[in-house]
Amino acid sequence: MKILHLSDTHGWHRRLGDLPATDVVVHSGDSTMSGSEAEAIDFLNWFCGLPHRHKIFICGNHDACLYGAGIDGLDGNVHYLCNSGVEIDGVRFYGVPMFMADCISKRQNRHYAAIPDHTDVLITHAPPYGILDFDDKVHYGSEELLRRVIAVAPRLHLFGHIHRQYGLTDNGVTRFSNGAIMNVDYTGLHTPNLIELPE
Repeated sequence: MKILHLSDTHGWHRRLGDLPATDVVVHSGDSTMSGSEAEAIDFLNWFCGLPHRHKIFICGNHDACLYGAGIDGLDGNVHYLCNSGVEIDGVRFYGVPMFMADCISKRQNRHYAAIPDHTDVLITHAPPYGILDFDDKVHYGSEELLRRVIAVAPRLHLFGHIHRQYGLTDNGVTRFSNGAIMNVDYTGLHTPNLIELPE
């Protein structure tokens, strides 16, 4: 299975041009900049119109207008994951968004703890601690998420949030992708990560 991963487009999604054809395209949050409803609708119209066979998205800390929102009327091949999962061709995807209300209340840690044991592809907005999360002398990743990732051992973990750490790495068990499209200065775009799902 080929997966195209992008994150942190912050309203610049229409500047990406033609995207490579893959089985699944995943956006791991921060599709908007200010979190307005108009920005979210523009992103959804663009994302739902992509030609990929399956499309999956979650929310990031900038996407505040979607907190607690029910998103109805999506095509059958467009999947909004909010502490929920979907199975595609036998591959189990699970998504955990990052809303600041949950982070402040510690609900976020409960969401991480609830990631299912048999997840193949984990999608979060935040990175796990110590993995593509370093910026300005600080690791911004979540220790709770790291513990759950180690326990679950997904084949692939997709996230964003830390623009400076865009790229790919692995630990011998899980392949990690920070797909932050917007660069650290919010002046340009990285190329989406094209990933062949590890066996």
